[in-house]
Amino acid sequence: MSEQCPRCQSTRIGKNNYGKKAAGVVGASAGTYGGYAAATAGARAGAAFGIVAGPVGTTVGGIGGAVVGALLGGATGASAGVILGDILDESVLDNHRCLDCGYSFSTDPRSRNEPR
Repeated sequence: MSEQCPRCQSTRIGKNNYGKKAAGVVGASAGTYGGYAAATAGARAGAAFGIVAGPVGTTVGGIGGAVVGALLGGATGASAGVILGDILDESVLDNHRCLDCGYSFSTDPRSRNEPR
């Protein structure tokens, strides 16, 4: 069933996805920081044990581990944020927007607002 504007009955409906966008950015930032912090701690521990391999191995391993940890943490955080944002969009925010009259509304029956 296609969505329909409760105000003008148009079927030309767009999605705002504000929650998905905002939560994705926050999740990516938090995940990147968390991944970097964990990788940095791991790099310090690896450096302590990596002295046997020499200073070059310790440095390259530490920097590589920090970068990979930050990237993986950012991707994980972003995907978790997008999932949370999608839930917010569909159940809390007026995510749908009529492209004809500009009215914003939600399809969740629990958050129905009457058109003015």
